[in-house]
Amino acid sequence: MQQQQSGGRPLRSIAAPFVALGPSGVAIRDRLKHLTAEDADILRVVGEYQGGLASRDLKTRCTDGFGHSADTWAARKRELTAVSSSRIAGTITKATHDQWALARRCQAAHIQNLKAGIGTLRHRLSLPLGEKGTKRAAGGYRSRGEWFRKSRRLAMLEARHAAVVEDWQAGRVRVVRGGRRLLNTRHHLEAAELTEAEWRRRWEAERWFLAADSESGKRFGNETIRVTPDGEVSVKLPAPLAHLANARHGRYILTAQVEFKHRGEEWRDRVTGNRAVAYRIHLDVSRGRWYLTASWQRPVVKTVPLDTARAQGMVGVDTNADHFAAYRLDPHGNPVGDPHRFFSDLSGTADHRDAQIRHALTRLLHWAARCGVTAIGIEDLDFAAEKTREKHGRRKRFRRLISGMPTGRLKTRLVSMAAEYGLAIVAVDPAYTSMWGDEHWRKPLTGTNRTMTCHDAASVAIGRRALGHPIRRRTAPPHDDRSDRRGHRTVLAAPGIQGREEPRPPTTDRAPRVSSPSGTRKRGTSRASNTVRDARSGQVWVQDSVLLT
Repeated sequence: MQQQQSGGRPLRSIAAPFVALGPSGVAIRDRLKHLTAEDADILRVVGEYQGGLASRDLKTRCTDGFGHSADTWAARKRELTAVSSSRIAGTITKATHDQWALARRCQAAHIQNLKAGIGTLRHRLSLPLGEKGTKRAAGGYRSRGEWFRKSRRLAMLEARHAAVVEDWQAGRVRVVRGGRRLLNTRHHLEAAELTEAEWRRRWEAERWFLAADSESGKRFGNETIRVTPDGEVSVKLPAPLAHLANARHGRYILTAQVEFKHRGEEWRDRVTGNRAVAYRIHLDVSRGRWYLTASWQRPVVKTVPLDTARAQGMVGVDTNADHFAAYRLDPHGNPVGDPHRFFSDLSGTADHRDAQIRHALTRLLHWAARCGVTAIGIEDLDFAAEKTREKHGRRKRFRRLISGMPTGRLKTRLVSMAAEYGLAIVAVDPAYTSMWGDEHWRKPLTGTNRTMTCHDAASVAIGRRALGHPIRRRTAPPHDDRSDRRGHRTVLAAPGIQGREEPRPPTTDRAPRVSSPSGTRKRGTSRASNTVRDARSGQVWVQDSVLLT
């Protein structure tokens, strides 16, 4: 581990690499095709009715705050059971608790973000005008006008921080069913290119509730939304809507059938064995299509040991805003072949960015599987503290760049997709990988037929750190073998490694020097002076005497 840079500045400690945990669940989706108008109307009525129940339950949970207990949970569930069913009530209350917990986590992250911004503003405001900054901290502001505007922003952030901290301590959360972004779109319909009627349809569809938790041991793994192995879908209607059923026991059977192409055999095995499968039905308003999502949990699988993941080498991956830079390394940390780049376009809507990430990861995993490695090394990125506008000031392009990188979704996608290929994910500390990779590996790997970028060099550094090797490469020996002039190597191999730089025995044996018991040294025979022993073959060669004239 490098503890000090060449300039003498101390470096922060680097965390040890670790194998990321595998996926804990599976989700697949299929379209509900050939739905009749009656089927669509029934789904709308059920979704709207259960969505109203979910909204009221979420309001009650948020009002309780820290006063929530098992008794209040049971009371809410009893109230919902009277107007729906026990299974629907259990699904709604569980979704409510998950939403409240997610809001609390987001509230804590917002507090940390505000604290980081306040700290940066206070530091820059305390410096004289025009003072230059360093790599670790920004300098002072350029003019008095900018200083004044930033002082006003500091007061605004402090007020926001005080309000959020007060909500956090009181247990209050602010949740919008349907999404706050979609709610704010109502005030900017022209920019969103939507009419009020189109926005209303989207808003209502997002607030519907058509989901059912799984039940292991029940028929086909779910009693509320039941899907048979043949693809028949039926929905258990709430008690007030039981008159709309077209089958026994208050069930409504849809005319559409599903056929899961992806992981269909795994899903069919689960429903045939009556194992738990959860379902969710939702409407894509822009396309006018209904979809059914099936999900289930996987048993916790123990991750492979780190030594096992390193046995066949590693593929180091450097994550960038528009591509993944990958390089294959052997178990000793030597780059093999040429660098590979897998491009993606993270502009546009969230669905488009998600599809681009999946496409780039699929090509990366296909190539890693063909290389024969068993693990991929990647940086454990987290830009939570670096996304604030106060940290990077006028660098709007850079702020937009790091904000557009979906690091959380990338981790989830990569771990779940790599598990299907039998590849382990080794997460490493991202500290100094780009700087040291560019310093030690970019120039040596650049050739007439190979172009190296700083991102390719960073992928080599990431792979070496994942393999447990230092990033710095061994330097060449002194040109004239004078260490007093040029200095020693910066990094040497361990003593137990063959081929390390150290004094070696000569390739030929020399005649032994024999000492007499009296301490005087005896000279060897005259034959030894013209005898050479081949160390490899063991044969003795005798040189003929040369005649002198």
